[in-house]
Amino acid sequence: MSWQKARRWIKFYGSKSQFNLVTKFSAIFISAKPITSVAKYLIALALFYSLSYASQAQTINSAEVLSRKQVPILCYHQIRDWRKSDKKVDKDYIIPPATFKAHIKMLADSGYHTILPDQLFDYLTKGTPLPAKPVMLTFDDTDGDQFTVARSELMKYGFKGVYFIVFTNINKNKYYMTRAQIRQLSDEGNVIACHTQDHTNFKKYTDKDWEPQIGTPTKKLERLTGKPVNYFAFPFGEWSSAGLPKLRSYGFKAAFQLSLPRDHNDPLMTIRRILSCGYWTAETLDYNIKHDFGRAQLRLVSNAKAKPEPAPVVK
Repeated sequence: MSWQKARRWIKFYGSKSQFNLVTKFSAIFISAKPITSVAKYLIALALFYSLSYASQAQTINSAEVLSRKQVPILCYHQIRDWRKSDKKVDKDYIIPPATFKAHIKMLADSGYHTILPDQLFDYLTKGTPLPAKPVMLTFDDTDGDQFTVARSELMKYGFKGVYFIVFTNINKNKYYMTRAQIRQLSDEGNVIACHTQDHTNFKKYTDKDWEPQIGTPTKKLERLTGKPVNYFAFPFGEWSSAGLPKLRSYGFKAAFQLSLPRDHNDPLMTIRRILSCGYWTAETLDYNIKHDFGRAQLRLVSNAKAKPEPAPVVK
């Protein structure tokens, strides 16, 4: 391995967690026979980044995170007209294009500015100022209309979004996004994040599920976009406190749920979002943003019950 390649490798993976770094550097250490100067250099950097990551983790104050005013984070799924076969409950997660466009126009006309997860992370952990009236737009499940409909509407107003990708949905059929579309979204400044391999419920994971559901799709998304994947969204919006330390070990800076109160020990891994319901007018969305995120919610729970996100609608 050349020095130039080593430096490029470090630059890409330098922001990942202690767990991932030690694993990757250890592999290089073992494969280097005899140990080259490059391998020694990488091992030294592994220790440096491990200590840096540990220091960062220690400085995050959960009480401070919980005390900061929550930023409105909206969650969208399918963006298409309703069909006769759609059930009433499904229509919460299927928003007609005209309604979606009205939502985005209302946000723009009301002076909202979209932010991305790194900005939210810095605000929650360090109090870094955000633009006036911040909002985050997130899209789950890799639906194709998030590219064909949402992308152009966001670009019209200079907005950016966060796309939580279910990896097995990529190229699944004509209703889902392609690899090229996901790469284009990333290249245009949107954030690509992990929503597991196949949308298996996080609360049901056993030891054998972690790598195929979390590790493997994360690495594949990083290869697809050429960028680190630092954020995660829970399938069905469901999570368990017991699983959060393991999730952190995969290098995620934060994770996003739906409407449950945040975990009091790890609020960064249980950031709240609201579902932008397909029935909501722009005025209803505006009301819910102001009343759901209009204060710093200090309700502390380990694992409360709430209405879960249903399984993805069959296309």
